[in-house]
Amino acid sequence: MTIAPVDPLMSEDLFQHIWQFRLFTQSGLTTLEGEHVQIDYPGRLNRHAGPDFTGARIRIGRTLWVGNVELHLKTSDWFRHGHQHNLQYRNVVLHIVFEHDMDVTHTQGIPVLELRHCIPKLLLHRYEWLRQSAAFIPCAGSVREVPSLVWTGWKDRLLIERLEQRAAMFHTWLVQTQADWDEVCYRALARGLGLPVNGELFLELAMSLPYKLLLRHQQDMVRLEALLFGQAGMLTNSPRNIAPDHYMQRLQEEYAYLRHKYKLTPLEGQRWKWLRMRPASFPSVRIATMAALLHQHNRLFSSILEAPDVNSLERLLAVQPADYWHTHYRLGVPVARTRLPGRRAVHAMLINIVLPLLYMYGREKKDSLRQEQAISFLGQLPPEDNHLIHGWEAIGIPSGSAGETQALLQLKQGYCEQKRCLECAVGARLLRSGIA
Repeated sequence: MTIAPVDPLMSEDLFQHIWQFRLFTQSGLTTLEGEHVQIDYPGRLNRHAGPDFTGARIRIGRTLWVGNVELHLKTSDWFRHGHQHNLQYRNVVLHIVFEHDMDVTHTQGIPVLELRHCIPKLLLHRYEWLRQSAAFIPCAGSVREVPSLVWTGWKDRLLIERLEQRAAMFHTWLVQTQADWDEVCYRALARGLGLPVNGELFLELAMSLPYKLLLRHQQDMVRLEALLFGQAGMLTNSPRNIAPDHYMQRLQEEYAYLRHKYKLTPLEGQRWKWLRMRPASFPSVRIATMAALLHQHNRLFSSILEAPDVNSLERLLAVQPADYWHTHYRLGVPVARTRLPGRRAVHAMLINIVLPLLYMYGREKKDSLRQEQAISFLGQLPPEDNHLIHGWEAIGIPSGSAGETQALLQLKQGYCEQKRCLECAVGARLLRSGIA
């Protein structure tokens, strides 16, 4: 028999989605042998090895079968994938195919259900439209049709997903430091101060200067800056060969002593990135800010935990670097006046570092109230202001808080850019609209 190729609009992911949500005509279903099929429960999607869905309840003829089901675009894929030799597939009760391409009507005695003629063409074309879209997000033209209730629940899930991703990075440090929360907090804040360009190098700087070492000099701002700038490789002459000023010379002298005392190896200063960034975001300004944070709070993480509200956390992070940095953006290069990081920079630290850290602390301590507090604080901060959020606003999706903007950033970066429309509550709703 001659069989046409599988519909080019169909994919394995889409076929699984169609089965999971029963997006096909369910009346009059029969196996290839003519037995009536009724789907009581399609089963749970299995993302591991083995059949595609487990625990399905399927009535075939007069018999109720409870077990696994396997999906393929073609019947012959059963044999091409070697399932006939795999014991994991012995409990399969129904083989579901988009297109039957064999002379036999079953696979190893397992009945076959073909769905090609039961799936609406409109659904396939909608999916292809989403997949091929080059707009800001695939469903940009229809996204406002999705009910607000769907958006609310989906944003809540996206925010948790984003917090969990951040928590995973912090947890790695927690294991490395044998549950030293002060050190984890210090690394997190350092990396946050370096974002978006120098984050990983800031983390490397922090890991080269343990928090306990810096605490020994917490009361002495000059020594803190000497350690941080010296270890960052910034206490040598600038590329323009400008001679060090008095303050820079003092830091060099302090660092020479401390480097010998603690046997330190500095980073290579030329690794820092300075181009195409505002002076207030220069790594030198951010290092000075980190020194000020360490100088003002000898137990920074404890202070964060004790903060009763988001305003207290904001005041905690709103530090001013040493007076030198009111007339310098870089060591040895004076300016008339500087514009140092302000409230927006503090909010960025809260959103990207402090509140995810609080969330992770609550998760590790099984303290749901702490997790809820972190989520609540995100809801109290103003929405972020960047080009991605502007893109959402342009298609009619505004944000009222930092929690919402974090959710939209997660959606854009984790789903829309990867065309994961089937896993998105909004995309799936649009796909099924008027069909299911």
